[in-house]
Amino acid sequence: MSEELHKNHERYFVPGLARGLRVLEIIAEADQPLTIAEIGKKLGVSRSSAFRITYTLKHLGFLATDKGDKLYDLGPRVLGLGFSYLNRQNIIQIAKPHLERLRDQTEVSSHLAIREGKEVLYLDNIISKTSFVSNINTGERRPVYASPLGWMLLGDLSPSEIAEEFRDVAFRMLTEHTPKDVGELSENVCAARERGFVISRGFVQRGGSTITAPVFDDSGRTVAVIDISGPDSGFNFERMESFYAPAVVAAAEEISRNLGHRI
Repeated sequence: MSEELHKNHERYFVPGLARGLRVLEIIAEADQPLTIAEIGKKLGVSRSSAFRITYTLKHLGFLATDKGDKLYDLGPRVLGLGFSYLNRQNIIQIAKPHLERLRDQTEVSSHLAIREGKEVLYLDNIISKTSFVSNINTGERRPVYASPLGWMLLGDLSPSEIAEEFRDVAFRMLTEHTPKDVGELSENVCAARERGFVISRGFVQRGGSTITAPVFDDSGRTVAVIDISGPDSGFNFERMESFYAPAVVAAAEEISRNLGHRI
């Protein structure tokens, strides 16, 4: 839902600032460095306008370029702001010791994530001490419809609410397990909610496995999810149901209790 405009929106709104922030979003969404021409096209402005915006952002440290000054990527100042935001989120501090214990218990990397719009945002990554390390980084985003974490995070929504939320979304098939449409997504969300956890093998990336469980706040709302994930070689698949899943669920329940949820 978009925010209602202030009655003096036209007077207060700063278009140049909005375009600068949009450039940061464009580069972040591209997940790779872009040229000025590519940025200008996506922003809908001339190359000269795009150059002035990128020059300013680079001067301030929000963008960085390659040696030839042709490709623009996010700069260290953006990362500093991002991590400052993440570090202020109390759930990270609450979850961290439980995620560390879960990592030590299972010897698999553990993660904390939330839903931000139509994406899963990873807030923390506790790396395995073994060689079986996941390739997920803090701050990484993935489509919520294509991830078991996302199915858990959508658990509070009804099928009609899910249909409304994703009616204009084109589902991109990451693997053969990716839901093809809203109906299939709703089925996956319902199954995840009823079971209380999801065991996935190759659902998002081939050769990788994940066990996911939800985290609830004091009102019973799903506010986050945790998981353990890594390459298939890091798991004993005969113990998925008897060991890994109960360990993840127990850690999620402890975090939920710390957030005030009564189980």
